[in-house]
Amino acid sequence: MKVETAKKWLDLFIEQLLENKVYLSELDTAIGDGDHGNNMARGATALKEKLAEKEYDNLTDLLKDTGMVMVSKVGGASGPLYGSAFIEMAKAAKNDEQVALADLLQAGLDGIQKRGKAAQGEKTMVDEWIPVIEDVQNNQLTTEKVDEYVEKTKPIKATKGRASYLGERSIGHIDPGAASSGLLFKTMLKAGVADE
Repeated sequence: MKVETAKKWLDLFIEQLLENKVYLSELDTAIGDGDHGNNMARGATALKEKLAEKEYDNLTDLLKDTGMVMVSKVGGASGPLYGSAFIEMAKAAKNDEQVALADLLQAGLDGIQKRGKAAQGEKTMVDEWIPVIEDVQNNQLTTEKVDEYVEKTKPIKATKGRASYLGERSIGHIDPGAASSGLLFKTMLKAGVADE
């Protein structure tokens, strides 16, 4: 993954988070604190400023700075989770543009699971990351599939995070973290990261 492409990906992700702020918060209002969109948008604004400060010549620094901003500026559970994902991706990148996208994403998922202790089927962002990584490995990821995996969190009963307090009432709602991760992966495809 070239630094320029990764930067384009992050720019598109920032744009989408700002554009979908209200939608993400609405999803979170149904089964959480109602602040996911605002939290992610705050992180996106801070990230936009950070990325404008310097020219990046390697992947590791770009991903690391992204992770650090997410940890420090995004509130709630999402900040540490997204932050861990990008920091672990930065470590996996080792400044090597030849590193496989699936390996980078797997490192991100490992960071999320280590921090959040979530497994597949608990109605979290993990339910989006796992099938997406499988598709990336098999070169089969499409925007339709990204959306499909977000939708698939609807029938799941939440057993993790604030949504788990609702029990059965969490069924029928999209997980906000899976939805914001969907934006991450759709912008990844749009930026052409998977084509490199």
